[in-house]
Amino acid sequence: MSASETSTPMNVNENEEQGLLDAINDRYGGLIVEVTQPMDSALFASVLSASMAQWRQQGKRGVWIKLPIQHVNLVEAAVQEGFWYHHAEPNYLMLVHWLPQGAHTLPANASHRVGIGAFVMNKNREVLVVQENIGRLRGTGVWKFPTGVVNEGEDLCAAAVREVKEETAIDTKFVQVLAFRQSHKVFFEKSDIFFLCLLEPLSFEIQKQESEIEAAKWMPIEEYAAQPFVQKYELLKCSVDICLAKKDGDYSGFSPVLTSSAFSNEKSYMYFNIHDLNKQ
Repeated sequence: MSASETSTPMNVNENEEQGLLDAINDRYGGLIVEVTQPMDSALFASVLSASMAQWRQQGKRGVWIKLPIQHVNLVEAAVQEGFWYHHAEPNYLMLVHWLPQGAHTLPANASHRVGIGAFVMNKNREVLVVQENIGRLRGTGVWKFPTGVVNEGEDLCAAAVREVKEETAIDTKFVQVLAFRQSHKVFFEKSDIFFLCLLEPLSFEIQKQESEIEAAKWMPIEEYAAQPFVQKYELLKCSVDICLAKKDGDYSGFSPVLTSSAFSNEKSYMYFNIHDLNKQ
């Protein structure tokens, strides 16, 4: 969670004539400083020190500094003042400092990466599978479901449809989340949440993605399940069982439903078991 996601900006009466940094209040008694103009690093260090002294007197808590990449010359001065890295994006670095005594209560950086696996089966009980030409499975001959990572600001259901389209050129309709798995220290020490999704094929002619996919085809589900690689790992065997149970009508997954909330003006998807809920 970034500072900008937890704040309601309000102007603070600080200006250049006072030799202080401009800032906005967040919702939690802290401040957000966004550097927008070039500044000499020595001048920035002096102004930052004076600002910190005033903010302490005012009883402020967390101070966030958003440094666009073109102002990288100011990082050292902020670190020397006691700031530490919170997170980075392609075009900026966010630093933070806790003013009160004792342990801070600032939100941590994003802790998880979110991925999807797409189970797509045609009427002949053939499942859509690919072989990768990059990554750990390259050159192993293993056939796998299309997989990928959910992009920032992208809905889970949209990500599953997109990944299948990108890897195989197959058009699909998202149906349900069938299961999910959480694991830890997967990608640069971050945790990972992987969603197994059911999609309905709307087209059937495959055209593989040249940059990442070695081969793609429709494969009988029994042949896919019989692969030694699938049989070796409980996660993959369990995934096959879940997918088949769903296709045979013995399993209910979670369908996306647009809902409103008090936390955003935009509706978002909530995934739940509509089948059993409607029974009640």
